[in-house]
Amino acid sequence: MSDIASPDLPVSASPASAVPKVGFVSLGCPKALTDSELILTQLSAEGYTTSKTFEGADLVIVNTCGFIDDAVKESLDTIGEALAANGKVIVTGCLGARKGEDGGNMVAGVHPSVLAVTGPHATQEVMDAVHAHLPKPHDPFVDLVPPAGIKLTPKHYAYLKISEGCNHRCTFCIIPSMRGDLVSRPIGDVLKEAKALFEGGVKELLVVSQDTSAYGVDVKYRTGFFDGRPVRTRMLELVQALGELAEPHGAWVRLHYVYPYPHVDEVVSLMAQGRVLPYLDVPFQHSHPEVLRRMKRPASGERNLERIARWRELCPELVIRSTFIAGFPGETEEEFQHLLDFLREAQIDRAGCFAYSPVEGAAANELPGMLPQAVREERRARFMAVAEEVSAARLKRRVGATMQVLVDSAPALGRKGGVGRSYADAPEIDGTVKLLPPQKLSKRLGVGEFTKARIVATDGHDLVAEPI
Repeated sequence: MSDIASPDLPVSASPASAVPKVGFVSLGCPKALTDSELILTQLSAEGYTTSKTFEGADLVIVNTCGFIDDAVKESLDTIGEALAANGKVIVTGCLGARKGEDGGNMVAGVHPSVLAVTGPHATQEVMDAVHAHLPKPHDPFVDLVPPAGIKLTPKHYAYLKISEGCNHRCTFCIIPSMRGDLVSRPIGDVLKEAKALFEGGVKELLVVSQDTSAYGVDVKYRTGFFDGRPVRTRMLELVQALGELAEPHGAWVRLHYVYPYPHVDEVVSLMAQGRVLPYLDVPFQHSHPEVLRRMKRPASGERNLERIARWRELCPELVIRSTFIAGFPGETEEEFQHLLDFLREAQIDRAGCFAYSPVEGAAANELPGMLPQAVREERRARFMAVAEEVSAARLKRRVGATMQVLVDSAPALGRKGGVGRSYADAPEIDGTVKLLPPQKLSKRLGVGEFTKARIVATDGHDLVAEPI
């Protein structure tokens, strides 16, 4: 999904026609979205504004995704649309780092008329290209840039990227070749950004990276500083500090991309104490030891059932979401059944599944036993049927409970109801809580505010609740 970004950027005192306008399209995952936010923040600091259309812009920046074939096609198509409508296009993001069949840059090979191509997390390189083709204004209003920077999410939630790159070499993935090895952000910088976001009104902070559990490994967990006190660059200390920052604002902290290493037990204990949301997004990918070996997955995946049992013992309210791959090369029917049994036994609350897609450059493409596309799709469908069965049963257990709900939509102050999310629901990837019209005439719902609601029913992946 993509949008032409149009945040509220500053406008200079010169005539409107003289203000340089940049169209912006952000594709891909939340980690790419945070790259887009950094670029937009820099554009804002230098006095540029944005256009809602390709045609109204002086040039267009396309932040691309290059992970799977569908994402590559969407990115290349979007670049083509921008070139046709505008003619001046700068390309950044993961696709910008991919090579074509001839060994040259893939984007430049398909669209040779683009002005510049960079890889991901390349804010300065993008700005250099902007400066070369659209000189910056003479009188930027730096003081109008929000303290937390420009955000592409609604005002009440934001993504916080804590690191770049990944040290794993999973055979189905090419992200390390595009984003490099793990590079952890200084913990002081991360906490400073989090503090600014909370002070700016953010009620939900979503922590993202390629491997959140590995935060600080690359710097040997060295000690950093925040607000004059020492803090180790490590997942546990980071989560503790984020919980402390969130508490005065009554805000949520949600963890994504958590690999199931043993030290995650310590973080789950913090969840049981109410310091951060009892929610883990864990990319298990499969359950069978042989498939995990072929995938070159880390963290002793054959012990994941034990880990999940331990986590739920520590924190009974824990919600687990995960993603899986069906039809990996060489996957037998027995191995696939092992995955379905794991899904049922582990009681994964929210599960997504991809049919294996041979991404160009991935080592898994060379493995023997590539399955026909029809078999991969059929297994994905069978997986999702079981996943929905498990999820529906777990949702029904919430009927009758009272939950805190963060309101995402509330037309007419919620008089006709609204839509929100509980702690079990991350934005855009999980379900929602459909809020009925309040019975009390005095009850109002505000976007970005919390409300208590009594769960009265389920509706597919969603809950139905009555505000109280």
